[in-house]
Amino acid sequence: MLERIFAALGTLRTSVEQVYAERTGTGAFPGVADLEALRGQIIGMLGTERGLVVGCGFITDVGMLADRPRWLEWWKGEVPNDPVRLQVSLDPTSEEFLDYTRQPWFSTPRSTGQRHVTGPYVDYLCTDEYSLTFTLPVHDGDQFVGVVGSDVYVRGLERVLMPLLRSLGGRIALVNAHGRVVVSTSVRQVTGSLVRSPDVVQLWENGAGGPLYHCGQLPLALLELP
Repeated sequence: MLERIFAALGTLRTSVEQVYAERTGTGAFPGVADLEALRGQIIGMLGTERGLVVGCGFITDVGMLADRPRWLEWWKGEVPNDPVRLQVSLDPTSEEFLDYTRQPWFSTPRSTGQRHVTGPYVDYLCTDEYSLTFTLPVHDGDQFVGVVGSDVYVRGLERVLMPLLRSLGGRIALVNAHGRVVVSTSVRQVTGSLVRSPDVVQLWENGAGGPLYHCGQLPLALLELP
């Protein structure tokens, strides 16, 4: 299910790269108006995967548009027929300025060139809810130009996954590579809590095998709790 979210982002990334290829072929970066061609695709992704995707879009690196130093072509909504574009301050002189390039959902794909799942974290930027953010780096040739991403509420993921986790029996948690709990069947390990025993980071480095079971190539794993 989560791989399908990344697959949809891969399709969006291809669309963004086409926008850049068309414009940079003329010797110029695209402008904000060029990104309007992506909006139908972005908005169409809202509410997909059983209603899990609640935010989606493309976010540029600094200086990668012809007419704006920074830009978020980011839309949110739990259904595609009620989209709202995210509005934040992109003025560095403003007290409300958001330097999104320092956020891990942006900086990690930029530095690694790999996809990333950020969270669970409280998304004070968009929703004030526990969320996961899925991002992919976007390039124009060898030049990093930004990321495409999707937001998922943890409460939505819990609704979908909890019956499956309970069917496994015992105390099970879905965790990230740092041992942060996404969803758990244990009342002692709630969303956002950090599992300290066992040492998830060490288990992660040791590879596959109980009590930690990797979820394919995702940076998430199932953990059997003591």
